[in-house]
Amino acid sequence: MSARFLRLRLATVLAAALLAPGCAWLSEKADETRDWSAAKLYSEAKDALNNGDYTRAIGYYDKLQARYPFGRYAQQAQLESVYAYYRDGEPDSAVAAADRFIKTYPRHPYVDYVYYLKGLTNYNRASGPLDRLMPPDPTRTDASAALQSFTDFNDLVTKFPDSRYAPDARARMLFLRNNLASYELNVARHYQSRGAHVAAVNRAKYVVENYASSPAATEALVIMVRSYTAMGLPELARDALRVLQKNDPQNPDIPKLTTLVGTAPGKG
Repeated sequence: MSARFLRLRLATVLAAALLAPGCAWLSEKADETRDWSAAKLYSEAKDALNNGDYTRAIGYYDKLQARYPFGRYAQQAQLESVYAYYRDGEPDSAVAAADRFIKTYPRHPYVDYVYYLKGLTNYNRASGPLDRLMPPDPTRTDASAALQSFTDFNDLVTKFPDSRYAPDARARMLFLRNNLASYELNVARHYQSRGAHVAAVNRAKYVVENYASSPAATEALVIMVRSYTAMGLPELARDALRVLQKNDPQNPDIPKLTTLVGTAPGKG
């Protein structure tokens, strides 16, 4: 082994030895919060939250919960983290934080607010797909976020009917219900337009059975009448027509449907 090689190796080892503690020192210096109390961490997190710096707020809340997992500051940090994640555009983290809080503090005086935030998070996730109710192939639209949001809001109004958030939750549930019904109706139309009448009837029946009070229910009955007729099932078509006549006697499609069913094979 040459003397030159030994000198180079020694220099490398010495440099590594000098840099190692230096890196640790720099790391410690970079974390200005290392000596902060729980109160200080919470105060800084709250200031960041109020100033709209949600990412910084989340960082402080995480450190607070990791270093001081017990006590009122940690509990409040967990509560406010749900809102911070929601506003920071991190829906998965917001829902996970909400679920943790609900499981850990089911009797907390503000747990209704956490249910509301969870529903609101999924509601905002659902608004995109549900606003596009007629994509090229509506059967590929994912309505799971809307269904989950409806469930979240329903949990809130069922468990806390007098909550200050309940009225807004009920209004959003109504909107979600009507949009979900419209989504199912568009899928039924899609199938019917392609001659897939069994699938069309199944989707239309789902609307009638699950969203009977929605505006989409009467059109679902229209689809059922037409598809049953196309399938050569006039009795079922007439049954659907009778339900339509009873529930929406002024429906403009009734005269045409009456003629259609009246001329269908198998009448009598």
